[in-house]
Amino acid sequence: MDSHTVQEPASHPVHFGVNYTPSHGWFFAWLDPDWDSIRHDLDQIASLGVDHIRIFPLWTLLQPNRTMINHKGLKDVRTMVQLAASRGLDAYVDVLQGHLSSFDFVPSWLVSWHERSMFSDQECVNAEAQLISAVYEELADEPNFRGLTVGNECNQFTDAAHPRRQKGTPTQIRDWLNALISPIHDDARKTGRILVHGENDAVWYEDHHAFTPWEACNIGDESVVHSWVFNGVAQKFGPLSFESTHHAQYLCELARAFAKNPQRHVWLQEAGAPRNVMEAAQTPEFCHKTITNALACPAVSAVTWWCSHDVSAELADFPPLEHTLGLFDASGQLKPIGREFAHLTQTYGSTGSSVKDQSAVSEVRGTDSSSDSSVAVEVPSHDGNPLLRSAEAVGGSVFDKWMSLARGGASPQIVSSEFAHDSDYLAQRGIATVVSVPVRAGQKYSATSDPTALPHQED
Repeated sequence: MDSHTVQEPASHPVHFGVNYTPSHGWFFAWLDPDWDSIRHDLDQIASLGVDHIRIFPLWTLLQPNRTMINHKGLKDVRTMVQLAASRGLDAYVDVLQGHLSSFDFVPSWLVSWHERSMFSDQECVNAEAQLISAVYEELADEPNFRGLTVGNECNQFTDAAHPRRQKGTPTQIRDWLNALISPIHDDARKTGRILVHGENDAVWYEDHHAFTPWEACNIGDESVVHSWVFNGVAQKFGPLSFESTHHAQYLCELARAFAKNPQRHVWLQEAGAPRNVMEAAQTPEFCHKTITNALACPAVSAVTWWCSHDVSAELADFPPLEHTLGLFDASGQLKPIGREFAHLTQTYGSTGSSVKDQSAVSEVRGTDSSSDSSVAVEVPSHDGNPLLRSAEAVGGSVFDKWMSLARGGASPQIVSSEFAHDSDYLAQRGIATVVSVPVRAGQKYSATSDPTALPHQED
């Protein structure tokens, strides 16, 4: 299901946006939207020069009962999309939030006395598909509504570590995603909208995780990446290390590795500068290096930073880093990282003056330099997925080889062993040399927002 194809850099602008966190009330603002405050937030976001926002209406409010959809809630989503449009911003909407900033938002009809699996219980899957269709239909005539994400990191509910785990197999997950996307797919294609699903990096790094790279690379209109360096890379190497500042680029290349369509787009849907592994003074440089490195991946269609506004300190029980991730602080002041992000947006984004001839993007992507993107690391794979996902994780054989090649001046790609001998596929991706690696596991996967996580002291 691929309605978009990657163009050559000269005609393939990159869209820049932010994940919108309301400055007053965080996502609880959906309970009773303060539209004046939201208008002000969107004015601030538009001032950065971005072209889109990603918004998160709470699932628990939109569908409080399995057979009840809150139509007032749908109207509120529509209002926010319209307010974004009046400021020149496109809007992408997540539907089944499930998890946001350490909090779960799962409807009561899925938990406790009504314990059911959102992934495999057919009545529940049908209800979820109905909600996704209802949100889509509510927004279908809004010209700036550009697409839906099934939900935010729903994959974390399948983890053994989750306190209320909802089990699912890769086959069930595949069926679940198709059931949610298929009913609206034809209309979305006709109108040029995209339908995607976005998971955390357990998809790429955690052995036996129910969501697999195959689904990430082949279901939905684009592959989606969430890059967070508190997954061990910043702790091991340091927040401004080569490895940390290339982590997003590495994940974007992984998101191409298992795609049957060699020209599939990748959306860097979340990247942020988490203060549990770096100091405030390091965040602008981290932002700059992360984004410019990620743009070296020619498949990247959009960069959406997490997030717009800091979470107010008045709200309780958040991991401390959640109060510091915004481009604007809690008082509405643009932070140094916000100024840097605005500069990057104006330099490389689709609305930036320097992108009229795409010379800035071409330069960072190495298309007018000696940077070699024709080499690719081969991932030993079978039946569409890597033999050992932990080989892709921090310190694994795939991770180490990619970083080594990148350190040597290349802009390496990654390819599944199942495509590594397909000359037509390799040619379409511009791969001339495939480098084999042994299957060696890296460190055990752990993405944590634990406030005790400390930065590498050498940076």
